[in-house]
Amino acid sequence: MNQIKSLIPTSWESLYQQLDTNVVLLTAASLIIWLIWRVIYGRLEALVERTTIHWDNLTLQALKTPVSALIWSWPATISIGFLLQQQMGSSLDWLSTVKLILVIAIFVWFIMRLINNAEEYVLAQKKRDETTVQAVAKVARLFFLTIGALTIMQAFGLSLSGLLTFGGVGGLIVGLAAKDLLSNFFGGMMIYFDRPFKVGDWVRSPDRQIEGTVERIGWRMTIIRTFDKRPLYVPNSVFSNIVVENPSRMLNRRIYETVGLRYDDGSKVEKITQDIKAMLENHPDIDANQTLIVNLNGFGASSLNVMVYTFTKTINWIRYQEVKQDVLLKIMAIVADNGADIAFPTQTLKIDPISAGEVYSPNQ
Repeated sequence: MNQIKSLIPTSWESLYQQLDTNVVLLTAASLIIWLIWRVIYGRLEALVERTTIHWDNLTLQALKTPVSALIWSWPATISIGFLLQQQMGSSLDWLSTVKLILVIAIFVWFIMRLINNAEEYVLAQKKRDETTVQAVAKVARLFFLTIGALTIMQAFGLSLSGLLTFGGVGGLIVGLAAKDLLSNFFGGMMIYFDRPFKVGDWVRSPDRQIEGTVERIGWRMTIIRTFDKRPLYVPNSVFSNIVVENPSRMLNRRIYETVGLRYDDGSKVEKITQDIKAMLENHPDIDANQTLIVNLNGFGASSLNVMVYTFTKTINWIRYQEVKQDVLLKIMAIVADNGADIAFPTQTLKIDPISAGEVYSPNQ
């Protein structure tokens, strides 16, 4: 060991002594404080598990890693200061700034973890709208990141008033240069505030070839999964210029069919329409409080057209198809029970017997 020391220059030898005393002591102190923190964390974890409030669990989980990082990084910063001061022979004023930035960064990190934990917890409860929860979480993260960045700039000695003034002029320049980016950003904000749709909704636009299920609403674009399972990435600014239809929010689904009866069954049409209407009014899956029409609607080329217009209680697409099938089968049964039949396209060919040569004409 002495031989190694003899090879070290005098300045480096003093550095080695400094490392031997202050740095090692700080490292040992960090280890002891970290072990104490682990013990305290374990006790607090057991304590909050017995409470009925979940927010204390979320706060404690968010504190775990940032506090551990602070316990190790703070002494490490002081140790680096000792080494640099020993080497340069003068005090370093900027070390206090580094420590302040470290505290700000740890605090912002803790807030980010707390927001993430709260977002995951609220979404897991399935009691709140997913789109609203994500929007609030994004705004909260952006707010605290901005406050943290401004505080760090102030720690470096930058004037916030001058910075904000410059930001106003710079914002105008950036706004002109990044017009599309900002329009997508504010388009996303309008989606969050107006809420024309949310994650999980089925949306479509008659103006564009957009139809599918909303998977994610971001700050710049919205991801829509089409029914053939392709992802569709739509910039948020598009939604401010097109009509968006949200079938997921319909109150009922409509059954609108035309039943064609034979002309031979004309005397039975009134009874058939009455039976169909009674069946619909008593059907458990038909909303009788909505518009319900069963009437002879017109004379077709080969059928008497009966309009059936009603609404189902369900809005689920699969269940709607099952109800519609049941209604159509019952209509077919009613037609058959009345001795009638569903018409199919037919043509009646009328032949003049004389023209056909089947009857003798005196003029021949």
